[in-house]
Amino acid sequence: MFIETEDTPNPATLKFLPGREIMANGATADFISPDSVAGRSKLAEVLFDLDGVARVFFGNDFVAVTRADSTEWEGLRPQVLAVLADYLATGQAVVESDAQVVEDLIAPGDEEIVQQIKELLDTRVRPAVAGDGGDIVFRGYRDGIVRLTMQGACSGCPSSRATLKHGVENMLRHYVPEVVSVEQVEA
Repeated sequence: MFIETEDTPNPATLKFLPGREIMANGATADFISPDSVAGRSKLAEVLFDLDGVARVFFGNDFVAVTRADSTEWEGLRPQVLAVLADYLATGQAVVESDAQVVEDLIAPGDEEIVQQIKELLDTRVRPAVAGDGGDIVFRGYRDGIVRLTMQGACSGCPSSRATLKHGVENMLRHYVPEVVSVEQVEA
């Protein structure tokens, strides 16, 4: 199996593209540590068994792996490639069960605003963020403030704050006048 790799804006994260679907229907899975796997993904468990893997993220057609600060890609990249090729060749599911992202309750009267925000995120933001090896997940909206979680390569990326404030916030404020600001929420 041939797997391409791409750099991401986050120097600690590489994007691995196996040329096949990883997660279906726009779903993603973000594993921020070995403890977060908890039987949800055999592949994530095997990747975390590699010395130096700090985070694993599954997108539609890619796997983003974040290395620990003390690890270099020269030694880790071939190990990740081998694990991915071996695992994906078995045809096993990448994720056995997925925990749903918990959203804040929507205040009465905000349903239409939230629908507009989610549509803009799904059509304009998430595809661009996926191109960088990550995802952005809606967590809530109240009193003009949109709460979002950055995942994958975007979590901890030096440019993620600028992406949220100057890119996402400006775009949402332009199309949804009720939006005052965007804040990042940790998973």
